[in-house]
Amino acid sequence: MIWAGLLLGIGLGGFFDGIVLHQLLQWHHMFSSAYPTDTVPGLRVNTLGDGLFHAFTYVVTVAGVLLLWSAARQRHDLWPTAPFLGLLLIGWGAFNLIEGLIDHLILGIHHVNEMVSREQWIWWDVAFLVWGVTMIVIGWWLVRTPWVEQHHAGNGVTSGTELPLQTDIAGGRGLLKSR
Repeated sequence: MIWAGLLLGIGLGGFFDGIVLHQLLQWHHMFSSAYPTDTVPGLRVNTLGDGLFHAFTYVVTVAGVLLLWSAARQRHDLWPTAPFLGLLLIGWGAFNLIEGLIDHLILGIHHVNEMVSREQWIWWDVAFLVWGVTMIVIGWWLVRTPWVEQHHAGNGVTSGTELPLQTDIAGGRGLLKSR
């Protein structure tokens, strides 16, 4: 379930970037810093780049769905919601951090908001990175927060010491260890 959540988070981050920032807001395209979109050849290169980016995002999302489906078909206790949401946030935040560092800062092939003056681009790029780090921190907190688990037998008293992803789907220990 861990890889499923992370991959689905990466996919969500990629789809948000591609759909909202590339298509709806049209703030940038995949190679818009290198190939301006105001010419037909530049637009073709950027449309191809956006398409390849969406294909990658699609493959990552499908892999996450297949892993989640596989895990769901195994015998397991009910999964708590908060840790899964945490994994989604960690994946999405990791997408923002990696994509922001590589595409925006290192390669400079595009920037988050190319509709503002060039002097402001760096601030939008930094905000994108901060957003990614914030999602990772919140996601990590959701995954690592101890959750009360109900026991199936006894008086229903819970110890509250178990972590939500502490056991794998077969019941073995080791996916996440408590501090």
